Amino acid sequence: MILSRATIPGWSIRAAQVAVALGLMALLWRAADGPDAAQSLAAADPSWLALAFLALTAQTVLSALRWQLAAGQLGIRFGPWHAIREYYLAQIVNQSLPGGMVGDAGRAVRAREQAGLLVSSQAVVFERLAGQVAMFLTLAVAFLGTWLVPGGLVWPRWLALPVLGALLLGGALPLVLLALTRVPGGIGTRSAGLCRAIDRALMAPSVLPWHILLSIGTTLCNLAAFSFCLQAVGVWLSLPAIAALVPLILFTMLIPVSISGWGLREGAAAALLPIAGVPASSGLAASVAFGLVFIAAVLPGLVVWLWPARGTTRR
Repeated sequence: MILSRATIPGWSIRAAQVAVALGLMALLWRAADGPDAAQSLAAADPSWLALAFLALTAQTVLSALRWQLAAGQLGIRFGPWHAIREYYLAQIVNQSLPGGMVGDAGRAVRAREQAGLLVSSQAVVFERLAGQVAMFLTLAVAFLGTWLVPGGLVWPRWLALPVLGALLLGGALPLVLLALTRVPGGIGTRSAGLCRAIDRALMAPSVLPWHILLSIGTTLCNLAAFSFCLQAVGVWLSLPAIAALVPLILFTMLIPVSISGWGLREGAAAALLPIAGVPASSGLAASVAFGLVFIAAVLPGLVVWLWPARGTTRR
């Protein structure tokens, strides 16, 4: 008998994802000199961790304002304080469940009253898309710069080719979407509608400069936070290396096989940072520090959520 996704108990899926995270961390403990990583983490400089906390807090606020902007373009109106409250709650849920998107789905559900669930979901997805595009472009520029310019990072072949392929694929996706708009029938109609919604939410002249600034800001906050965690465990990394390697590490958090990317992020840090001369154990320690600071940075959302927003009711 073939089991469908709906027949599998939710608790078993969560247990499997927790097991994946714990299993990966156990493997990394052995492969990346876990005791040395633990010592580095125990001796971490709290001032650098505090800066990482502030950077991730700023990232949450800027992301919330970007969501407010995109939602407003689609006919969903709410104030910045409401956006920040909702975004904090989504971050808390995302840190607790796999995939990093469950909290965002809740955001869409709670914002559906003004324009319907489809439009509120588009606002959430487009906001996240804007942030991922900014991170993707940062990775593309940094990868090509450090790969082609003499004196840059020495990218091993096993990594350079997949990254180049992913960049080409990502760059082709907008062209594929535009091509689909010319397909007759329902596919073309839905693709054209999606393009119009993206254009209205993100590309309108009145909001495009703000989306660019906010997305640059969130990208810089994420990269800075990870860099501060590296500094906390005694590692200095050049700006080109940060721009080229840290996005690859953070993108692993989107893979929904563990809880909030735990294990995947640490494995990527331990595997990729040695390209820039960072010991695997230091990469492991910095990634664990980043994860812990991220948890700490979303906890104020509990206080923010309990603070009632003017003119709203809590559901």
